[in-house]
Amino acid sequence: MAQTTHTETPLFELSASLHVDAAPEEVYAVVSDLGRSGEWSPECVGGAWISGEPRTVGSVFRGENLRADDVVGWAPVVRGTWFTESEVVAAEPGRTFDWAMRDSAGRRQESVWGFAIAPEGTGSRLTHHFRMGSATEGIKGITAEMSAERRQQFFTEWGAKVEGDLGATLARIKDVVEEN
Repeated sequence: MAQTTHTETPLFELSASLHVDAAPEEVYAVVSDLGRSGEWSPECVGGAWISGEPRTVGSVFRGENLRADDVVGWAPVVRGTWFTESEVVAAEPGRTFDWAMRDSAGRRQESVWGFAIAPEGTGSRLTHHFRMGSATEGIKGITAEMSAERRQQFFTEWGAKVEGDLGATLARIKDVVEEN
């Protein structure tokens, strides 16, 4: 469940999971290929590895994103096309793949997205998770001029949006993996 104030830690800690009819190694091969994220992400349309060995801890991915105008439409969030950089912080084939968002100076922020994979029956349990500890550079900018009430509204609506995105992403990954 999303936290609702600017000072609580974590601000967000959300996850969703489902069964995928494929071995953990097969699932990992797909979810760790961030260049393919346009196939499943509601916002990331793709991107490229810009440093390090792709898919390994320390490598950096530059993502291209597209956000619709109606996403928390009243708040000053970035709309249209925008870019992010993220650094891989965990990469264990068949088990886990996590990346932390970077700020404009290239520093890792407490905004970590990832996947956990575990054997389950004849396939895998895939969990997509997101955790934001302290507010990121972007969240601080979005909420800087908001009253406490508006900030609470923003965190509630943004948390619901992210929670929906996690589920949508998993459903799309399941389709991609099981079609192979």
